[in-house]
Amino acid sequence: MNYPQIAQEILAAIGGKENVSAAAHCATRLRLVLHDEEKVDQEKLDEMDIVKGTFSTGGQYQIIIGSGTVNNVYNELSKLTGMEEMSTKDVSSAGSKKMNPLQRFVKMLSDIFVPIIPAIVAGGLLMGLNNLLTASDLFVDGMSLVEANPGIADLAALINTFANAAFVFLPILIGFSATKRFGGNPYLGATLGMLMVHPDLLNGYNYGAALTSGEIPYWNILGYEIAKIGYQGTVLPVLVASFILAKIETNLRKITPSSLDNLLTPLLSIFITGLLTFTIVGPLTRTAGNLLSDGLIWLYDTTGFIGTALFGLAYAPVVITGMHHSFIAVETQLLADIAKTGGSFIFPVAAMSNVAQGAATLAVLLLTRDAKIKGIASAAGISSLLGITEPAMFGVNLKLRYPFIGAIIGAAVASGFIGLFKVKAIALGAAGLPGIISIKTGSITFYVIGMVISCAVAFTVTFILGKRAAKKEQN
Repeated sequence: MNYPQIAQEILAAIGGKENVSAAAHCATRLRLVLHDEEKVDQEKLDEMDIVKGTFSTGGQYQIIIGSGTVNNVYNELSKLTGMEEMSTKDVSSAGSKKMNPLQRFVKMLSDIFVPIIPAIVAGGLLMGLNNLLTASDLFVDGMSLVEANPGIADLAALINTFANAAFVFLPILIGFSATKRFGGNPYLGATLGMLMVHPDLLNGYNYGAALTSGEIPYWNILGYEIAKIGYQGTVLPVLVASFILAKIETNLRKITPSSLDNLLTPLLSIFITGLLTFTIVGPLTRTAGNLLSDGLIWLYDTTGFIGTALFGLAYAPVVITGMHHSFIAVETQLLADIAKTGGSFIFPVAAMSNVAQGAATLAVLLLTRDAKIKGIASAAGISSLLGITEPAMFGVNLKLRYPFIGAIIGAAVASGFIGLFKVKAIALGAAGLPGIISIKTGSITFYVIGMVISCAVAFTVTFILGKRAAKKEQN
């Protein structure tokens, strides 16, 4: 490929180097912050063989090119613009300046929770493996694998311990990530998280029982009682506490003499934040978090399959706006309190939406005669079935419109079906075909049927709409 020429054509199509504020690339996409996206010649970009699709989100204009190629195009683009190589984090920061307050809030949640997703996924999948070993009637009639083979009982116990670790000590992970995002020392954030799950405290999972029996322990300080309750498996308390910690630390550094900074700033930051956490912030945010969980459970139980169908219908449009990143925080809370919530209903709906986008794209593959769209659809359709929807959604479905309509209809029907049978996930993972391992043991069959429904409906509707669109063009 003639990468210098390709870079020149792309630069001309996006309004020239004067219109580029920041540029970086990820594995498959050019990620650009443009001064004025109205100057983009979309038609010219669509005509380029190397461009698989484009979309705008989070203040960034992204051009899908493909792995192994995007880096070469980016290198030539950097030479033409005269910009030094930037990271995606730098571009993300530049793009956030163009966001509205709600978009910035969603991005903040994304910045905090995305880095800890691998730990949550690992814990959740191990939990799923433990469930396979301990669920009755799954592999052996009338008993579990552990009951049928007592020799693996301790293996199941070992896996269960590994699985619970990320959720029991979740405040440490969030404390580190959140404090870093808020501009504080992440290690102080981790320390705050450790403080909130210290073994000397009443385990947060036993708080409800202790409250009922009146056996809550207290610190009695000069006649003032402070409840000694841990925050295992919570999200909101440590988020707010980390924000307070970061602000206290950064403000203390401004007024503390440099000779005493390393001594006094960490000491006062942890002591003041810890005191505020256990007296005011923790109790209030624990109650707010419980109300959020209870509200979601009530909404899910009350609206039933109609609610999940509407959620499935809306999921892909929400992805277009980037607002789906806010779901990560909600899912983390649902999974952390899985004994009460039973798991996350968001993940299965996301999976139904993703496979529907893939099926719609594969329908386009059969319908279209455009060689470029065929090339994109073949790879993007399979990618979407595996949980990666950007190439399918932005490269094919939104561009042609009718596949996107077919996909959201398929997602709505399938989401209604899984809502009818209360399908929930016990872990985060790839929201698509591989997501089977993340699903609660007794719901796996319904999850698989849901994916079949999603693919079948999306494919059929897209095929019908595509045929109609072709007839209109001929007429």
